Amino acid sequence: MALFKELVDLFITFFKIGIVTFGGGLTMLPLLERVLINEKNWVSMDEILDYYSIAQTTPGIIAVNVATFVGYKRAGTIGGIFATLGMVTPSVIIITIIAKFISNFEQISWVQKAMKGINAAVAALLTYAVFNLCKKNLKSLWSVLLFFASFASIYFFHVHTVLVVLSAAFIGAVSFAVSKKFNSGEGIQK
Repeated sequence: MALFKELVDLFITFFKIGIVTFGGGLTMLPLLERVLINEKNWVSMDEILDYYSIAQTTPGIIAVNVATFVGYKRAGTIGGIFATLGMVTPSVIIITIIAKFISNFEQISWVQKAMKGINAAVAALLTYAVFNLCKKNLKSLWSVLLFFASFASIYFFHVHTVLVVLSAAFIGAVSFAVSKKFNSGEGIQK
């Protein structure tokens, strides 16, 4: 009975998140943080940042991946399935209704105007999410330098994001190994 209640709670929580957010995974991040950390106390800030990082490197939408990770943490594989279903069900319902009842949806003038308004709000949400991610993750000179190098690689030199993410992961792993070796005294000459 406790597992059933947990699964229903996961589905309903992520259904509510999925139905009130627009613009994709990154725009959901502020809401995910508020609900999952502050309201439900299901994850810590460090865990959610780890989930964001992993979700960025795995196929699929960030918010759906985060839902899967949180569901798995709470109730194993079946929890991951219920959380994922909760997150994607609102989109499936809305897309089905639009496809079924409204032909040439994007040609309707009020829809075009609404989308312009939604786009402005999504830009604000993305800016907020990026600002918060930077504030929470850029705590050392190395992370700031890696941030600017990654941004420059993508924006100015059009390096594929997969290559940037893999390079950053490699640099992070090497940096950790070097600092661990140095801190343990192995790197210090006597």
